[in-house]
Amino acid sequence: MTVAVVQQPAWPDKAKSLAASEAGVRAAAAQGAKLVLLQELHATHYFCQYEDPALFDLAEPLDGPTGRHLEVLARELDIVLVGSLFERRAPGLYHNTAVVYDGDQGRIGHYRKMHIPDDPGFYEKFYFTPGDADAERKEGFTPIDTSVGRLGILVCWDQWYPEAARLMALAGAELLLYPTAIGWDPSDSDAEKTRQKDAWTLIQRAHGVANGLPVLVANRVGFEPDHSGVGGGIDFWGGSFVCGPQGELLAHADAASEQQLVVTLDMARGEHTRRIWPYLRDRRIDAYGDLTRRYRD
Repeated sequence: MTVAVVQQPAWPDKAKSLAASEAGVRAAAAQGAKLVLLQELHATHYFCQYEDPALFDLAEPLDGPTGRHLEVLARELDIVLVGSLFERRAPGLYHNTAVVYDGDQGRIGHYRKMHIPDDPGFYEKFYFTPGDADAERKEGFTPIDTSVGRLGILVCWDQWYPEAARLMALAGAELLLYPTAIGWDPSDSDAEKTRQKDAWTLIQRAHGVANGLPVLVANRVGFEPDHSGVGGGIDFWGGSFVCGPQGELLAHADAASEQQLVVTLDMARGEHTRRIWPYLRDRRIDAYGDLTRRYRD
């Protein structure tokens, strides 16, 4: 299966940002991609650097203008497209939501970000409510079935949690996908920047290893200022990648360029890998009860 990851900058102007997304998707589809992943909040700047109630005006319902635009694009190109929305679910209730469009089927599913950070420059708890954990209603850590396979979609801060990847794998995900918005504080040292980015790449590759699954990661590029003037802004580090079920890097983007990574995956390798590294077989599920506790005092 040929898959693609789109890496792009973004701006406060939705039309400009969405045009960049569309150009990347079209370029990927022209190279044969049947599954295309866009980055987190690709239609806007990363507005969570500061808290401003007026920014809730950026939010849209799932079937709002951005969603309809992505749906039409996926139908025209006959691809599975994974986009990202600042979702207005109800007055006062907003989510950071990945949405899946499947060719002529239109919008077939969504995933609402489950882990919500709240750190300097990443004040997401002000804007986003975590997704519901309800497998029966296909919410939470539940894969989405598409014409190209069962997608385990997680969003940005979710990528640091092995539990999230494992639960998607246990529910039959055939790929893990991580739309992302992450970068450096310009005041950090070069050594610290290297440690952060290496850790980010390593842990997601490790999710592929631990679950025997390919992993697709899309991150943004470019410097986005803190318009409140309090912080120094974020220098988004790109580094989007695709890796195989043993964590092997199949394609890796640089830290600054707008680009598309197009990779043909051998989907049979996942099962072959699990046969020789049978982590699911040897899990001691009888001994993991304390994982549901916050901490073992």
